[in-house]
Amino acid sequence: MAEFEIDGIHLVVPDEMLNPKLSDKLSTGGYEAHEAHAARMRLREGQRVLELGSGIGYIASVCASITGAGNVTTVEGNPNMLPVIRGNLERNGFGAATVLHGAVGGMKGAAEPIEFDNKKTFWAARIADMDTTPDSVVSVPHLGLGDLLKTYRPHVVIMDIEGAEEHLFDAPWPAFVRAVMMELHPGRYSDVVIKRIVDCMSVSGLTYDPLSSRGRILGFRRVRDR
Repeated sequence: MAEFEIDGIHLVVPDEMLNPKLSDKLSTGGYEAHEAHAARMRLREGQRVLELGSGIGYIASVCASITGAGNVTTVEGNPNMLPVIRGNLERNGFGAATVLHGAVGGMKGAAEPIEFDNKKTFWAARIADMDTTPDSVVSVPHLGLGDLLKTYRPHVVIMDIEGAEEHLFDAPWPAFVRAVMMELHPGRYSDVVIKRIVDCMSVSGLTYDPLSSRGRILGFRRVRDR
């Protein structure tokens, strides 16, 4: 087991889930640094957070340190990561956060499971596609973003789901969402998809947020009337 500490958050990751690049980022504090910056920029105490793509539980821990663990819901498709996420949340005092197992494949979920590419290096795990090798596929609960939004009514949504965000911006989002931060994956879809994401956020009353946007992290905040 490898141990790391980033900005006071203690993280433990099984050795077999790491590669040299990941280990270096965790050791130097560069792991998910832009996402952490965005969360600290926009989150406020007491706000409800929905995170899609938990990783090792680092961003969920950052959010819990600001808004309170009971206000954080984090979703992860890779079943091997669930004990890692729960362990990291608990060792940092955030065990009250909600950890859900499943992959978000669209606004609507399904009773049938969805196939997930359960890569050993957790950073690259994602919903399975034509390039996925059969021996890395597992079936996981198929969750819908619309259902999650309705159930948890988050003020802030954070997502890093390796391209599956493509399917989450075909209809306006609810008004209680005040900020959205996501990692784009332009290698997995065209500029048309990015335009659709931006247009959907605009229709939803959310505008580009330059303060929480860095690199491939695209942030939006609710437009305020003056």
